[in-house]
Amino acid sequence: MKANRKIGRFAGKFMIYVLLVFFAIVFTLPFYWSVLTSFRPDSEIFSVGINLLPTSVTTEHYERAFRVIPFLRYSINTLCITVMIIATNLIFCSLAGYAFAKLQFIGRKVVYRIMLLSVMIPGTVLMIPQFLILARFPLVGGNNIVGQGGHGFSGNFMGVVLPTAISVFNILFMRSFYISMPDELGEAARIDGAGELKTFFRVYVPLSKPALATLSVFCFQAGWNSFMWPSIILRSGEFKVLSQGLQSFVVNNNVDYGPMMAATVCAMLPVIVVFMFAQKYFIEGIAFSGTKS
Repeated sequence: MKANRKIGRFAGKFMIYVLLVFFAIVFTLPFYWSVLTSFRPDSEIFSVGINLLPTSVTTEHYERAFRVIPFLRYSINTLCITVMIIATNLIFCSLAGYAFAKLQFIGRKVVYRIMLLSVMIPGTVLMIPQFLILARFPLVGGNNIVGQGGHGFSGNFMGVVLPTAISVFNILFMRSFYISMPDELGEAARIDGAGELKTFFRVYVPLSKPALATLSVFCFQAGWNSFMWPSIILRSGEFKVLSQGLQSFVVNNNVDYGPMMAATVCAMLPVIVVFMFAQKYFIEGIAFSGTKS
Protein backbone atom coordinates (compact mmCIF):
# COMPACT_ATOMS: atom_id res chain seq x y z
CA MET A 1 0.00 0.00 0.00
CA LYS A 2 2.77 2.41 0.93
CA ALA A 3 4.61 1.58 -2.28
CA ASN A 4 1.46 2.23 -4.34
CA ARG A 5 0.95 5.57 -2.58
CA LYS A 6 4.53 6.59 -3.29
CA ILE A 7 4.15 5.59 -6.94
CA GLY A 8 0.88 7.52 -7.14
CA ARG A 9 2.42 10.64 -5.61
CA PHE A 10 5.42 10.40 -7.89
CA ALA A 11 3.18 9.99 -10.93
CA GLY A 12 1.07 12.97 -9.85
CA LYS A 13 4.09 15.21 -9.36
CA PHE A 14 5.56 13.99 -12.64
CA MET A 15 2.38 14.90 -14.54
CA ILE A 16 2.31 18.32 -12.88
CA TYR A 17 5.90 19.01 -13.93
CA VAL A 18 5.16 17.79 -17.46
CA LEU A 19 2.21 20.19 -17.71
CA LEU A 20 4.26 23.07 -16.28
CA VAL A 21 7.06 22.47 -18.78
CA PHE A 22 4.53 22.22 -21.62
CA PHE A 23 2.81 25.50 -20.74
CA ALA A 24 6.19 27.18 -20.19
CA ILE A 25 7.21 26.20 -23.72
CA VAL A 26 3.88 27.36 -25.15
CA PHE A 27 4.13 30.78 -23.49
CA THR A 28 7.83 31.38 -24.25
CA LEU A 29 7.76 30.14 -27.85
CA PRO A 30 6.35 33.40 -29.34
CA PHE A 31 9.05 35.44 -27.60
CA TYR A 32 11.73 33.00 -28.77
CA TRP A 33 10.35 33.17 -32.31
CA SER A 34 10.46 36.98 -32.24
CA VAL A 35 14.09 36.98 -31.10
CA LEU A 36 14.92 34.35 -33.70
CA THR A 37 13.27 36.34 -36.49
CA SER A 38 15.11 39.52 -35.47
CA PHE A 39 18.47 37.82 -36.09
CA ARG A 40 17.53 35.88 -39.23
CA PRO A 41 18.26 37.21 -42.72
CA ASP A 42 15.25 37.93 -44.92
CA SER A 43 15.81 34.79 -46.97
CA GLU A 44 15.28 32.59 -43.89
CA ILE A 45 12.33 34.56 -42.49
CA PHE A 46 10.16 33.70 -45.49
CA SER A 47 11.51 30.19 -46.00
CA VAL A 48 9.08 27.30 -46.06
CA GLY A 49 8.86 25.13 -42.96
CA ILE A 50 9.62 25.64 -39.28
CA ASN A 51 13.25 25.90 -38.29
CA LEU A 52 13.86 26.56 -34.60
CA LEU A 53 17.57 27.20 -35.10
CA PRO A 54 18.98 29.82 -37.50
CA THR A 55 21.52 28.73 -40.06
CA SER A 56 23.01 32.23 -40.14
CA VAL A 57 22.83 35.26 -37.84
CA THR A 58 22.72 38.94 -38.78
CA THR A 59 22.32 42.23 -36.91
CA GLU A 60 21.14 44.05 -40.01
CA HIS A 61 17.54 44.21 -38.77
CA TYR A 62 18.54 45.99 -35.57
CA GLU A 63 20.57 48.53 -37.54
CA ARG A 64 17.62 49.19 -39.87
CA ALA A 65 15.20 49.44 -36.96
CA PHE A 66 17.22 52.16 -35.27
CA ARG A 67 17.59 54.03 -38.57
CA VAL A 68 13.88 53.98 -39.42
CA ILE A 69 12.51 55.24 -36.09
CA PRO A 70 14.03 57.52 -33.41
CA PHE A 71 14.05 54.67 -30.92
CA LEU A 72 15.64 56.57 -28.05
CA ARG A 73 13.24 59.52 -28.26
CA TYR A 74 10.19 57.27 -28.49
CA SER A 75 11.48 55.24 -25.53
CA ILE A 76 11.92 58.37 -23.41
CA ASN A 77 8.42 59.56 -24.35
CA THR A 78 6.95 56.19 -23.43
CA LEU A 79 8.92 56.09 -20.18
CA CYS A 80 7.67 59.55 -19.14
CA ILE A 81 4.06 58.57 -19.76
CA THR A 82 4.51 55.24 -17.98
CA VAL A 83 6.11 56.83 -14.90
CA MET A 84 3.26 59.34 -14.61
CA ILE A 85 0.68 56.55 -14.95
CA ILE A 86 2.41 54.53 -12.22
CA ALA A 87 2.66 57.53 -9.88
CA THR A 88 -0.97 58.60 -10.27
CA ASN A 89 -2.31 55.06 -9.86
CA LEU A 90 -0.17 54.36 -6.80
CA ILE A 91 -1.39 57.51 -5.07
CA PHE A 92 -5.05 57.70 -6.04
CA CYS A 93 -5.90 54.01 -6.33
CA SER A 94 -4.26 53.12 -3.01
CA LEU A 95 -6.10 55.98 -1.26
CA ALA A 96 -9.41 54.96 -2.83
CA GLY A 97 -8.83 51.29 -2.03
CA TYR A 98 -8.06 52.17 1.58
CA ALA A 99 -11.20 54.32 1.83
CA PHE A 100 -13.47 51.56 0.50
CA ALA A 101 -11.82 48.92 2.70
CA LYS A 102 -11.42 50.71 6.04
CA LEU A 103 -13.61 53.83 6.15
CA GLN A 104 -17.34 54.23 6.60
CA PHE A 105 -18.90 57.14 4.71
CA ILE A 106 -22.25 58.07 3.20
CA GLY A 107 -22.87 56.49 -0.19
CA ARG A 108 -19.99 54.04 0.15
CA LYS A 109 -21.94 51.02 -1.07
CA VAL A 110 -23.60 52.95 -3.89
CA VAL A 111 -20.31 54.28 -5.22
CA TYR A 112 -18.72 50.85 -4.93
CA ARG A 113 -21.55 49.25 -6.93
CA ILE A 114 -21.30 51.94 -9.59
CA MET A 115 -17.59 51.17 -9.87
CA LEU A 116 -18.33 47.48 -10.31
CA LEU A 117 -20.86 48.28 -13.02
CA SER A 118 -18.34 50.49 -14.82
CA VAL A 119 -15.97 47.54 -15.15
CA MET A 120 -18.56 45.84 -17.39
CA ILE A 121 -18.41 48.67 -19.94
CA PRO A 122 -15.93 47.86 -22.75
CA GLY A 123 -13.08 50.33 -22.96
CA THR A 124 -13.54 50.78 -26.72
CA VAL A 125 -17.01 52.22 -26.11
CA LEU A 126 -15.50 55.05 -24.05
CA MET A 127 -12.75 56.01 -26.49
CA ILE A 128 -14.80 58.46 -28.59
CA PRO A 129 -16.34 60.29 -25.58
CA GLN A 130 -12.92 60.47 -23.92
CA PHE A 131 -11.34 61.86 -27.07
CA LEU A 132 -14.06 64.52 -27.48
CA ILE A 133 -13.76 65.57 -23.82
CA LEU A 134 -9.98 65.89 -23.99
CA ALA A 135 -9.93 67.56 -27.40
CA ARG A 136 -12.53 70.15 -26.27
CA PHE A 137 -11.13 70.71 -22.80
CA PRO A 138 -11.53 74.41 -21.92
CA LEU A 139 -8.48 76.69 -21.84
CA VAL A 140 -6.08 73.96 -22.96
CA GLY A 141 -4.28 73.68 -26.29
CA GLY A 142 -5.68 76.92 -27.67
CA ASN A 143 -9.30 76.23 -26.65
CA ASN A 144 -11.45 79.04 -25.30
CA ILE A 145 -13.66 78.88 -22.20
CA VAL A 146 -16.22 76.70 -24.01
CA GLY A 147 -13.61 74.31 -25.45
CA GLN A 148 -13.47 75.61 -29.04
CA GLY A 149 -10.75 77.02 -31.27
CA GLY A 150 -7.90 74.64 -30.40
CA HIS A 151 -7.00 70.98 -30.02
CA GLY A 152 -7.12 70.59 -26.22
CA PHE A 153 -5.13 67.65 -24.97
CA SER A 154 -5.05 66.07 -28.43
CA GLY A 155 -1.43 65.60 -29.46
CA ASN A 156 -0.30 66.16 -25.84
CA PHE A 157 1.12 63.44 -23.60
CA MET A 158 -1.30 64.49 -20.84
CA GLY A 159 -4.06 63.24 -23.10
CA VAL A 160 -2.62 59.75 -22.64
CA VAL A 161 -2.04 60.08 -18.89
CA LEU A 162 -5.34 61.57 -17.72
CA PRO A 163 -7.72 58.73 -18.79
CA THR A 164 -5.38 56.16 -17.23
CA ALA A 165 -4.45 58.11 -14.07
CA ILE A 166 -7.03 56.09 -12.12
CA SER A 167 -8.20 52.56 -12.86
CA VAL A 168 -11.24 50.90 -11.31
CA PHE A 169 -9.48 47.54 -11.48
CA ASN A 170 -6.52 48.93 -9.54
CA ILE A 171 -8.85 50.42 -6.91
CA LEU A 172 -10.55 47.05 -6.46
CA PHE A 173 -7.16 45.35 -6.29
CA MET A 174 -5.93 47.66 -3.52
CA ARG A 175 -9.26 47.38 -1.70
CA SER A 176 -8.96 43.59 -1.60
CA PHE A 177 -5.45 43.95 -0.18
CA TYR A 178 -6.43 46.40 2.57
CA ILE A 179 -9.41 44.25 3.53
CA SER A 180 -6.97 41.45 4.34
CA MET A 181 -5.15 43.70 6.83
CA PRO A 182 -6.47 43.84 10.43
CA ASP A 183 -8.57 46.84 11.47
CA GLU A 184 -6.81 46.91 14.85
CA LEU A 185 -3.78 48.61 13.25
CA GLY A 186 -5.80 51.66 12.26
CA GLU A 187 -7.72 51.72 15.53
CA ALA A 188 -4.46 51.75 17.50
CA ALA A 189 -3.14 54.65 15.44
CA ARG A 190 -6.37 56.62 15.93
CA ILE A 191 -6.20 56.06 19.68
CA ASP A 192 -2.73 57.60 19.59
CA GLY A 193 -4.22 60.67 17.94
CA ALA A 194 -3.30 60.02 14.30
CA GLY A 195 -5.63 61.26 11.56
CA GLU A 196 -6.76 59.17 8.62
CA LEU A 197 -4.02 60.35 6.26
CA LYS A 198 -1.33 59.82 8.87
CA THR A 199 -2.76 56.41 9.69
CA PHE A 200 -2.73 55.50 6.03
CA PHE A 201 0.80 56.72 5.24
CA ARG A 202 2.44 55.72 8.52
CA VAL A 203 0.72 52.39 9.20
CA TYR A 204 -0.81 50.86 6.08
CA VAL A 205 1.50 52.05 3.29
CA PRO A 206 4.68 50.47 4.77
CA LEU A 207 2.81 47.17 5.06
CA SER A 208 1.42 47.34 1.53
CA LYS A 209 4.72 47.31 -0.38
CA PRO A 210 3.98 43.95 -2.07
CA ALA A 211 0.61 45.22 -3.34
CA LEU A 212 2.10 48.54 -4.47
CA ALA A 213 4.91 46.71 -6.27
CA THR A 214 2.36 44.49 -8.00
CA LEU A 215 0.32 47.53 -8.97
CA SER A 216 3.45 49.18 -10.34
CA VAL A 217 4.14 46.17 -12.55
CA PHE A 218 0.56 46.20 -13.84
CA CYS A 219 0.74 49.93 -14.60
CA PHE A 220 4.19 49.70 -16.18
CA GLN A 221 3.09 46.92 -18.49
CA ALA A 222 -0.15 48.71 -19.42
CA GLY A 223 1.55 52.06 -19.97
CA TRP A 224 4.58 50.75 -21.83
CA ASN A 225 2.58 48.48 -24.16
CA SER A 226 -0.33 50.87 -24.73
CA PHE A 227 -1.04 51.28 -28.44
CA MET A 228 -4.70 52.01 -29.23
CA TRP A 229 -5.24 55.12 -27.10
CA PRO A 230 -1.87 56.81 -27.88
CA SER A 231 -2.55 56.20 -31.58
CA ILE A 232 -5.84 58.08 -31.23
CA ILE A 233 -4.91 60.97 -28.97
CA LEU A 234 -1.34 61.54 -30.29
CA ARG A 235 -2.17 61.22 -33.96
CA SER A 236 -1.95 64.96 -34.71
CA GLY A 237 1.11 65.84 -32.61
CA GLU A 238 4.83 65.21 -32.75
CA PHE A 239 4.83 63.41 -29.42
CA LYS A 240 4.92 59.70 -30.25
CA VAL A 241 5.36 56.57 -28.16
CA LEU A 242 7.29 53.40 -28.87
CA SER A 243 4.29 51.28 -29.87
CA GLN A 244 3.41 53.85 -32.55
CA GLY A 245 6.94 53.64 -33.90
CA LEU A 246 6.37 49.99 -34.77
CA GLN A 247 3.79 51.13 -37.33
CA SER A 248 6.63 52.58 -39.37
CA PHE A 249 7.48 49.07 -40.53
CA VAL A 250 4.04 48.58 -42.11
CA VAL A 251 3.73 50.33 -45.47
CA ASN A 252 0.75 49.67 -47.76
CA ASN A 253 -0.08 46.48 -45.85
CA ASN A 254 3.47 45.22 -46.43
CA VAL A 255 5.30 44.34 -43.22
CA ASP A 256 9.06 44.49 -42.87
CA TYR A 257 9.20 41.64 -40.38
CA GLY A 258 12.90 41.65 -39.61
CA PRO A 259 13.25 45.25 -38.33
CA MET A 260 9.81 45.07 -36.73
CA MET A 261 10.80 42.01 -34.69
CA ALA A 262 14.09 43.68 -33.77
CA ALA A 263 12.27 46.80 -32.52
CA THR A 264 9.69 44.63 -30.75
CA VAL A 265 12.37 42.69 -28.89
CA CYS A 266 14.01 45.93 -27.75
CA ALA A 267 10.62 47.26 -26.64
CA MET A 268 9.89 44.12 -24.62
CA LEU A 269 13.16 44.11 -22.69
CA PRO A 270 12.21 46.85 -20.14
CA VAL A 271 9.01 44.99 -19.19
CA ILE A 272 10.94 41.75 -18.69
CA VAL A 273 13.61 43.49 -16.59
CA VAL A 274 11.02 45.22 -14.40
CA PHE A 275 9.16 41.97 -13.83
CA MET A 276 12.35 40.10 -12.94
CA PHE A 277 13.29 42.65 -10.28
CA ALA A 278 9.73 42.95 -8.92
CA GLN A 279 8.87 39.24 -9.18
CA LYS A 280 9.14 38.60 -5.43
CA TYR A 281 6.84 41.49 -4.49
CA PHE A 282 4.54 40.67 -7.41
CA ILE A 283 3.90 37.13 -6.14
CA GLU A 284 3.48 38.34 -2.55
CA GLY A 285 1.00 41.00 -3.63
CA ILE A 286 -1.11 38.51 -5.58
CA ALA A 287 -1.10 36.11 -2.60
CA PHE A 288 -2.00 38.79 -0.02
CA SER A 289 -4.71 40.38 -2.15
CA GLY A 290 -6.50 37.06 -2.40
CA THR A 291 -6.44 36.46 1.35
CA LYS A 292 -9.00 37.86 3.79
CA SER A 293 -8.55 37.98 7.52
